[in-house]
Amino acid sequence: MAISRKLAVLGAVLAGTLTFTACSGSNSGTTEIKDASADFGFQEKGFPIVSKQLTLKFSGTKAALAPDYNTMTVVKEWEKATNIHVEWENLPETVFQEKKNLILASGDLPDAFFNTGLTDAEIATYSASGTLIPLEGLIEKNAPNLSKLLSERADIKAAITSSDGHIYSLPSVEELGLVQFPNELAINTSWLKKLNIPMPKTIDEFHDALVAFKAQDASGTGKTIPLSFMPGSWCGDIVDLIAALGGVPDNLDHRIVQDDKVIFTATQDGYKKAIQTLHEWYKEGLIDPESFSQDDKAYLAKGKAATENLGSFVWWEIPEMVGADRAGDYALVPVLEGVDGKRIASQSNNQEIARGAFAITRANKYPAATMRWADNLYDPIQSAQANWGPIGETLQKDASGILTQIPAPAGTSEGERRQKVAPGGPKANTAENFTSVVAPEPRAAARQKTVTENYKPFAGNDGYPPVALSNEELQQISTVQTDVTSLVKQNTAKWIVSGGIEQEWDGYVTQLKNVGVDKMIEVYQAAYDRFKKNS
Repeated sequence: MAISRKLAVLGAVLAGTLTFTACSGSNSGTTEIKDASADFGFQEKGFPIVSKQLTLKFSGTKAALAPDYNTMTVVKEWEKATNIHVEWENLPETVFQEKKNLILASGDLPDAFFNTGLTDAEIATYSASGTLIPLEGLIEKNAPNLSKLLSERADIKAAITSSDGHIYSLPSVEELGLVQFPNELAINTSWLKKLNIPMPKTIDEFHDALVAFKAQDASGTGKTIPLSFMPGSWCGDIVDLIAALGGVPDNLDHRIVQDDKVIFTATQDGYKKAIQTLHEWYKEGLIDPESFSQDDKAYLAKGKAATENLGSFVWWEIPEMVGADRAGDYALVPVLEGVDGKRIASQSNNQEIARGAFAITRANKYPAATMRWADNLYDPIQSAQANWGPIGETLQKDASGILTQIPAPAGTSEGERRQKVAPGGPKANTAENFTSVVAPEPRAAARQKTVTENYKPFAGNDGYPPVALSNEELQQISTVQTDVTSLVKQNTAKWIVSGGIEQEWDGYVTQLKNVGVDKMIEVYQAAYDRFKKNS
């Protein structure tokens, strides 16, 4: 069981330095955390946070189209208000996920992690080792905006509180009801019209449309791409095609809930059947060979190529993928009738209350100032700007004082602009704030309607809820989950491209069992049952 860690203020300002102690896994039993914020003229209230400029180093992710954060208007305003300069070491999401554990395990830690999406297992591991420090004392003393939110929203506090009672990471909240169905399948309707093909309603009709795109070179370039996607991406995955081809809903975690039973999808016969069929599609030249290697930037660029050569894709929304000028050539494919005659929409495990938006490391010499910096983002106005960009560029106040979207320039989608101007991070755009502070952007309102009408009626599963697993449970599954994820990802890509699933399936299932997939699902089931009982 992970050793719990307690944060306590040992004294008042002494020689300009606050000192904290925390239990850790070291032999000495304590790790001393000194806070030298006072050395820079730290102020407990008001702005600036420090009278002498303080520089902090943050590590984390950034959107594919995001520039250097210090060139963003919002970030410049944060620095001006706080007098804290941030050295940003943020990487594209796919790159950061590969390097995150190396950074966490290294001796060269940033002061804080920003936009990291730290997993429960990572939080448990690196809090027990003392890499991540507990934050509840800092929140109580230095974060009035977040303290108010947590006092009013017990569910948010519960979501970010670890089983040892400590808080090691801050939340990101956006309560719009949009993230449960992120993988929207779109098709080129101008090509459908050109080839006299109706909008596909079944998986067979969709396949036949892709065949026609390929056979008749619908782009006229000789480089027509019938279908492209990004397996493993949070919004570019083919979970609904797997549902249609195999009859089993899927999601990024391959972990779904049906009738209160937790199911691992990637060992189901339906999953095998879907991958077999996708290999046939690949042999027919219907699947973009780069689907298994491209990152967000390359994928999004594909939709905006000089010549329109993309037939179908999966993404969060159409304009972000193909650009505003080309968006009218595409439309969402309805949830397809599958091989079993059913229409199944796969529901993700994405949560509107996310853990891991911000965490402070033991390398940070100025945790009080850092927490005040983060707390500024929980001001409702700042949360809105962190999420959508600055007032005057992307947001404006209407006659009632509510922030609304300024339309994006011609040729730029709202999603593209948002990536370039909104840094994200710790923030709270609650359902209440969407009625009193900031209006949902038009595309969000449109997506709410799409989700409600097109996807929810056909949900084939429930998402796994925001269960806070105990440290003991996390220790049981953390290594298993890493091994399982790797095995599924590698084999799925190999089988779609090269085949062999018929001969290798039994061995693959046995290998997953050997690394502990059944135990992993047992742990998730027990935690789910506990959550249901207590909720």
